[in-house]
Order: sequence, then C-alpha cells, then structure tokens
Amino acid sequence: MSKSPGGTVIYTRPGCPYCTKIKEVYNMNGWGFTEYQLNVQYTREQFKQEFGSGATFPQIVINGQKMGGCTETVRYLRETKLI
Repeated sequence: MSKSPGGTVIYTRPGCPYCTKIKEVYNMNGWGFTEYQLNVQYTREQFKQEFGSGATFPQIVINGQKMGGCTETVRYLRETKLI
C-alpha cells in the first residue's frame, strides 16, 4: 500500500465513468476518501457555486485544495509519486 494523499473528498454524480475511475484508483491503493453525491449531499447549483459553471464530474479536493477532475488528480498523484 502506497502513501495516502489523505483528506480527500470526491464530488460525484450517478452514472459518471470518471467518478467510478477515480474511486477505483483510491480503492486499489487502499486509500480512504469521502464521497459526496449529486442530489444527495449537494445540489447542482451548490456544485456550480463551489467549482464554477464549467466544472465537470468528478471534482476532487485533497486537504482542502481543489485538484480538478479525474485526469488532473491522477496527474497530481503521479507527479507526487503516490501512484
């Protein structure tokens, strides 16, 4: 098990393949995360207010820092040698 990025929140929506992908990355590495689902823990309007109207799903926040989507987060995890 590699070092965890810690403090991760993943904002998801049902049926999103990139949401599934980033959760798989975390699960394969044994890392914990908190998942917030659209229309369960937040509304689309709250999502737009937090991440901007052009934001896509998922959005990942690590230790309070907005990482972006799946691609940006995987890039960050690789650059920091976590995966």
